[in-house]
Amino acid sequence: MQMIIRNARLRNGEILDIAIKDGKIVAMVPEIAYHAEREIDAKGMLTTAPFVDPHIHLDKVNILDSVRPNVSGTLKEAIEIIWERKKQYTVDEIVARASDVVEKAIMNGTLFMRTHVDVDTIGGLKPLEGILALREKYKDVITLQVVAFPQEGILKNPGCADLMRRAMEMGADIVGGMPANEATPDDSREHVRFVFELAQAFDADVDMHVDETDDPFYRTLEMVADETLRVGWQGRVTAGHTCALAAYDDHYANYVMDKVKEAEMHMITNPLTNLMLQGRLDKQPIRRGITRVKELLDRGVNVSFGQDCVRDTFYPFGSADMLQAAFVTAHAAQLSLPHERERVFSMCTEDAAKVMRLGSYGLTVGAPANIVITEAKTIEEAIALQPIRRYVVKDGEVLWARKIEGIRQF
Repeated sequence: MQMIIRNARLRNGEILDIAIKDGKIVAMVPEIAYHAEREIDAKGMLTTAPFVDPHIHLDKVNILDSVRPNVSGTLKEAIEIIWERKKQYTVDEIVARASDVVEKAIMNGTLFMRTHVDVDTIGGLKPLEGILALREKYKDVITLQVVAFPQEGILKNPGCADLMRRAMEMGADIVGGMPANEATPDDSREHVRFVFELAQAFDADVDMHVDETDDPFYRTLEMVADETLRVGWQGRVTAGHTCALAAYDDHYANYVMDKVKEAEMHMITNPLTNLMLQGRLDKQPIRRGITRVKELLDRGVNVSFGQDCVRDTFYPFGSADMLQAAFVTAHAAQLSLPHERERVFSMCTEDAAKVMRLGSYGLTVGAPANIVITEAKTIEEAIALQPIRRYVVKDGEVLWARKIEGIRQF
């Protein structure tokens, strides 16, 4: 036997021994009599599947100290500041900056990430080259899905369409988009059509930034839902941010959310960044800047959240810890009831795994032995305190063990 984890406390409070062989979980029972090559005593600590971050921008992390301050604190200025910095990117410095965040994420129990990467005529394909090199560097320890992301628009940024095609040819996994960042609603529709045509050409999923604004004039979420249904891409489309959904009147919001449900879309909210960016020009009451999380959940829509940003022009903080993101999400979306607290934890584990379409994810017999042991007894304690991850296990091998000093195997 490769490994046995003894006295592991599951989310439901049950304490079991977990046996691992050939990188897979082969037994989960109250007591295992035999021994293994390596044994870990979880001592009744919370033992779960790894965390999943379905929305981050690894090409931009840790640039905060090398750019001018975002004086207005707005999304618009954050994007503009990056223009000059992006021209200076090199593959090596992208890998160095992003490696810091990836390693923090691993130590915090995240073994799956989906990263958006800028594709435009400002930085060209250099950001993608850097992130593809990063993916290769960590291919044995973390799963990185790469989204080709046209933050500057497609029609508004002539030449971007060709770069998007080249990005997919180079190895990007998913077609991204930002349809609200076009000159007119008609251009936004054309943006959406292009993204889906490219996704069909490469048999790829779609993950777009949608209506990241407080302005109810922006209504590209409905466009994305309509196109999902038109081309039959149900279950393969994710909409991130969707802040404007919270600004719509209830009649229109309900109409659009029904379409989102019908299209089997995944939705991602990013409260850490959007609480910071949205409503900046408001007087009291200041808008919260996050989407209608509760109403989407009540409809049965799959909703998750991401770290989004770490020390960049959009967000000056960030620890690559999904429990910290869970803590903020619970507050921002007012998810405080017992079943809601359970849901928050699910949003950064199995629900996020659905976004990334991880078919073999979970803490169950037959699944890969990807396991996190957190120094907590309950998920409420884990979310509230964000305690250390005592062990992070990948395919039955310890990647990270925190005792008196950290022991790293990556």
